[in-house]
Amino acid sequence: MAMTDAAAPPAGRKPLFSESYKQSVLWLLVLAYTFNFIDRTIIATIGQAIKVDLKLTDTELGLLGGLAFALLYTTLGIPIARLAERHSRINIITVAIIIWSGFTALCGTATSFLQLLLFRVGVGVGEAGLSPPAHSLISDYFEPKKRASALSIYSFGIPLGTMFGAVAGGWIAQNLDWRMAFMLVGLPGVIVAILLKIFVKEPPRGYSDAMMAQAAADEAADLAGLARADEAPAVHASPPSVLAVAKRIFGKWGFFHMVAGITVASFASYGTGQYSAPYFIRMFGLDLATVGLIFGVVGGIAAGIGTLMGGFLTDWAAKKSGRWYALVPAFGLLIACPLYILVYTRDDWKLAAGLLLIPGIFHYTYLGPTFGVIQNAVSLRMRATATALLFFVLNLIALGFGPPFCGWCIDMLSQAQFALTNTGSFFEMCPGGVGKEGAGAALDTACKLATAQGTRQGIVFNLLIYAWAGVHYLLAAITLPKDMAEAQRLTEAEALKA
Repeated sequence: MAMTDAAAPPAGRKPLFSESYKQSVLWLLVLAYTFNFIDRTIIATIGQAIKVDLKLTDTELGLLGGLAFALLYTTLGIPIARLAERHSRINIITVAIIIWSGFTALCGTATSFLQLLLFRVGVGVGEAGLSPPAHSLISDYFEPKKRASALSIYSFGIPLGTMFGAVAGGWIAQNLDWRMAFMLVGLPGVIVAILLKIFVKEPPRGYSDAMMAQAAADEAADLAGLARADEAPAVHASPPSVLAVAKRIFGKWGFFHMVAGITVASFASYGTGQYSAPYFIRMFGLDLATVGLIFGVVGGIAAGIGTLMGGFLTDWAAKKSGRWYALVPAFGLLIACPLYILVYTRDDWKLAAGLLLIPGIFHYTYLGPTFGVIQNAVSLRMRATATALLFFVLNLIALGFGPPFCGWCIDMLSQAQFALTNTGSFFEMCPGGVGKEGAGAALDTACKLATAQGTRQGIVFNLLIYAWAGVHYLLAAITLPKDMAEAQRLTEAEALKA
């Protein structure tokens, strides 16, 4: 059944939603996104335990963290988004959370690579139903000049999820086992689904844009007959086609390079992120709980600061020029690249962990500005679809192939390191990165050393991709103010006609 849509109330009428209510909705969505990323990325923290237990290669580990998850996550995102343009976004999100939480718990029952692969596909199916409708909801609650900040707060769920997933997952895997880690972090998501269903209301489509258009155009007379959301009749206007949405967000130079920038940056982020915790285990011999604390506390704090700073700094700077929506991410990524390389070339793990705090602050500044630009680029019935299209490109390339590519690099470089001082095939002699059973301590040491050095070299190589992403954001800045102004005129005109 289609949801009831209404236009925003006319000028002078009390807003439908208080600021405190909108903030409450936003933070409930942050909580949902936090569990989304806990369940998505916990495999990065406990991956080393899975690799050794199931005798996996790093390429296979990358497939579990990347393509297995992204395969249906990306392809289902668009049809789910089309549903979200017509039907209750809250219902879609609620069902999605229950599905991915259940499949995350099932990952803990897997006894083979194939079983774990299939359960990870199920996690991706569920998680496809969160961000497209969530971005659409946020854009209806918050006007264009506040969207980068609001979407950066929503994106704060990424570092929060990574932080809690790393700390909880590492501790559980260390003190119980990796199977219990999946089960104990997966099931609580159902509680979040219930809270969202009970407390969050569907806003009228285009609510914030209509309010802004009324103030800007001073056309209260044209809007005098519009009613409140709870009084308005249902509207069944068809959303624009997927092709029309694609033309809006990919057809302009500035928007295209914003999408390219977030895609390339995320390719590097998902790839190196999958092996960052295993790197500290392999290179320094740390346990899962310690590594979880490093990436949960140090990495989480840095990423959290960067994510929020990117949105708020951009909304403030963009008052002078829209180019800052691209320049803030560009400068952040270009600064983060060499700082990350410094982290992963230190021989003292405490120094490396301490330095990790710095690049994350600059790195994650690209999230809020990019999401804000894409939402501002489209009209009220394009928003969920625009996010789904963005995530289709972003996650198919970045999440789907970033971890496997980084894992392949590590496998090849580990093999090359092993061949320098040993004979035989690295993959035959070192299943799971350790010496094969009964081969002796010398081989085990050689396998672990080759794996550690290969992991360092593979991560450093992939970190260079951040600079490539920064260049795309610099290119976006050339035409972004003009592209955004044109898109805003179209959106306001469509909101007034809604």
